[in-house]
Amino acid sequence: MQKILPRQTHRSESSYTAVRVGGSKKNQRKVFLRDPKTRENSSRGWWEACPDLHLDLSMKPSLESCEDTPLLCDVTQPTHSLHTPLLTSTTSDMPYNTGWSVLPKEIAINMEKALGGGNLLEVVSVVKGTLKTASNAPVSIAVTGDSGNGMSSFINALRGIGHEEEDSAPTGVVRTTQIPTRYFSPHFPNVVLWDLPGTGAAIQSLENYMEEMKFSQYDLFIIIASEQFSMNLVKLAKTIQGRGKRFYVVWTKLDRDLSTSAHLEERLLKNIRENIRETLQKEGVCEPNIFLVSSLEPLLHDFPKLRGTLHIDISDIRYHGPLESLSHIYERAIKDKVTTCRGKIASKSFDTLGIWNADDLEESLMAYRLLFGVDDESLQQMAQSMGKPMEEYRAIMKSRDLYTVLREDWPLSCLNCNAVSCLYSFLRCIPLLGDFIFNSLRKWKQRRLLEIVAKDTRAILKKILTQSII
Repeated sequence: MQKILPRQTHRSESSYTAVRVGGSKKNQRKVFLRDPKTRENSSRGWWEACPDLHLDLSMKPSLESCEDTPLLCDVTQPTHSLHTPLLTSTTSDMPYNTGWSVLPKEIAINMEKALGGGNLLEVVSVVKGTLKTASNAPVSIAVTGDSGNGMSSFINALRGIGHEEEDSAPTGVVRTTQIPTRYFSPHFPNVVLWDLPGTGAAIQSLENYMEEMKFSQYDLFIIIASEQFSMNLVKLAKTIQGRGKRFYVVWTKLDRDLSTSAHLEERLLKNIRENIRETLQKEGVCEPNIFLVSSLEPLLHDFPKLRGTLHIDISDIRYHGPLESLSHIYERAIKDKVTTCRGKIASKSFDTLGIWNADDLEESLMAYRLLFGVDDESLQQMAQSMGKPMEEYRAIMKSRDLYTVLREDWPLSCLNCNAVSCLYSFLRCIPLLGDFIFNSLRKWKQRRLLEIVAKDTRAILKKILTQSII
């Protein structure tokens, strides 16, 4: 193997060592390998020549600096009583977690800065800090239904306390809840259970009921039913679905149904589920989670399943907004970077992308991976901070090496075969037309490599978001 010094460029120090491999000159090609000793300086040389790539060259985090530092103010469990009645007019002052449609500006800036610099290690730090704070965000759950369906009894059973305890929700044969009342439970940290007054019998007043109860401020609804699934409850379900909110249907007083029904238990449970499902479907409501429970037997029937599903959905509610916002940020950042790079390719400014031989696909692939921060060294650091093996991320990448790219991308493989290489040589002998075709094909191959690396970057970032959920 013969080492060849690279040509002098505008940079004072070369960050590549050109290595000629192969036998005869005809089969030899240059492969530019990054020299680890000059990696930092060379990166600065590339990006200073291309300032519109929005890269932050000052970010050089170590693994020690990638700690889970919350970037949002912490939200902790309230220190007041486990139940607090509130006047309807004051419910709007309570904190609700309706999802972060927009991340705090500081987080968005840090995320964009890290992505712009191809700094996956910093991306992991921002994501972990954001989701760690989101894991403690308050969630508001409204328990509603027709009067007399046992909403307060259900809340007590869900909290695991008896009706006689001091902090229990008042229950009785008459309407006991007159105003929205909030309850807390150690089984559901940072979750507010709202016991809403029953809807009453007048269907025409349902719109006023939803307005007074401020339905838009709750994250999840539990519709309580017993004896029958009334039109009031159907309208509630339809309205909640129309607002894009989650809801459950919980059939309570199952113990009474079982004791008075002539049907076998299995048949009775099936009939109740089918009745609820068919009633909702007639009004165009998608089938929700349906749970059949007895508030007197909180360890039996669907109660354990209800608690498990509720824990999962509470977590999903907390993370949905931040994950969606972070996804939008990285999609926009990658799109902007691809647009900028395509402009550099169109103007044949390959050196500003770190590519000194645009006909060398292996060198070009390495340059794009470095640009997006998915080169092996960056992947290793990122994987270590995530506590995962690097191969777990490389396995989902088509751009992990040129062999894999050519094997899985047949158009690029065809343009890189020996027959086409001979055609290139012939075309270059034709004045004007030959150069035009040759340059067009070269640009197409560069754009193709760019898109492949960008797609792999999206896949890795999506995996980081998923794995960062606490």
